[in-house]
Amino acid sequence: MAASIRLSPAGRSLFDEQLAIAVQGLGPRQQVTLRASLRDESGELFQASAHYRAGDDGELDLARCPALPGGSFSGLEPMGLLWALQPQRPFWRLVKRDVQSPFLLQLEVFEGHGERPGRLLAQAQHERAFLRDGVRRVPVRHGRIRATLFLPPGSGPFPGIIDLYGTGGGLPEYRACLLANHGFAVLALAFYSYEDLPKEMKEFHLEYFEEAINYMLQHTQVKGPGIGLLGHSKGGDLCVSMASFLKGITATALINGSVANVGAVLRYKDITIPPLGINRKRVKVSESGIADIIDALNNPLEGPDQQSFIPLEKAECCFLFIVGQDDHNWKSEFFAVEGSKRLQAHGKEKPEIVCYPGAGHYIEPPFFPMCAASMHLLFGKPVIWGGEPKAHCKAQIDAWQQIQAFFHKHLAGKPSGTSSKL
Repeated sequence: MAASIRLSPAGRSLFDEQLAIAVQGLGPRQQVTLRASLRDESGELFQASAHYRAGDDGELDLARCPALPGGSFSGLEPMGLLWALQPQRPFWRLVKRDVQSPFLLQLEVFEGHGERPGRLLAQAQHERAFLRDGVRRVPVRHGRIRATLFLPPGSGPFPGIIDLYGTGGGLPEYRACLLANHGFAVLALAFYSYEDLPKEMKEFHLEYFEEAINYMLQHTQVKGPGIGLLGHSKGGDLCVSMASFLKGITATALINGSVANVGAVLRYKDITIPPLGINRKRVKVSESGIADIIDALNNPLEGPDQQSFIPLEKAECCFLFIVGQDDHNWKSEFFAVEGSKRLQAHGKEKPEIVCYPGAGHYIEPPFFPMCAASMHLLFGKPVIWGGEPKAHCKAQIDAWQQIQAFFHKHLAGKPSGTSSKL
């Protein structure tokens, strides 16, 4: 009997879904190497491999068989071939640009555990999709707003969320789209370096974001009376600013965000919040030329930098802080704790803070491989983002559940079926 790869779901799954991988038809206790690979939309190759030994019956089920040392990972890791994918090109991060097409995952089984792959025994292809059937993708060019709205199947209305990414700019849609698969109306909002928006991150006007909030609140498919905000990195402190100054926000979730304004001047009506000061002398650069920028920002509790602390005590919403404790972009845990202190000092509800040891800066939806280092637009060189791949992967799975439970609880009034905190 020839070896074959058995996948469940068989031909196609959503990117944030578990994929069960098994090999049948091997020899008893046969040693094999499994390899996964995919190419992103720019053609860059990502690969992972692992060494396994089949059972006495010639079956190999990744949910029951631990990977042996010598590959990209070891131990019992049913999704290891996905989260351990690494780019062949240095400092390259896996992102999805066109959510309407899937990533094509290639799986191969080779004989033995040698340095070079042995004979090819079996192969399979699998689509990792971003849009669930029936989810509508609606480009939004409304007034000044440049965005994409994702609406779940059905008549709605649905709990509404605005999703913001960080200093990379443009209009990333993949997180918003994956979230819409779970029953939310999600607006992926661009705020610079996209179409006719400002090309550089010099100053932001909250009136633009206010327009986006009003667009969502007036949409027939969006369930009021308020909406949620989800922001990562720079998108996080923009969400804190929106929640602090604008109306209509019920729940704000931050992924490694800051409670101080960072990177650009923030304006709203007659209010100006300067960006937190940066001291480039505190940047450490390794012999390989990779920068560690964790100490670059000034402390927002000291001197004139206190003016950069966003007055989040003005917010009328609940907060969730998702924190990677090995974030090397900035001190996310410090920001979360100081935000919590500020809220409680003003008689506000204590925010939820979920900390993940071993998780770095880019906490993405589940099964995105960890990006250890990549180019930083503001620093102009590769920087380390932190994280340990296995712990980071587990953090992404749990954080995704925490975020959905938080929004269901505060936007839809549903009891949260959240998983336990790590």
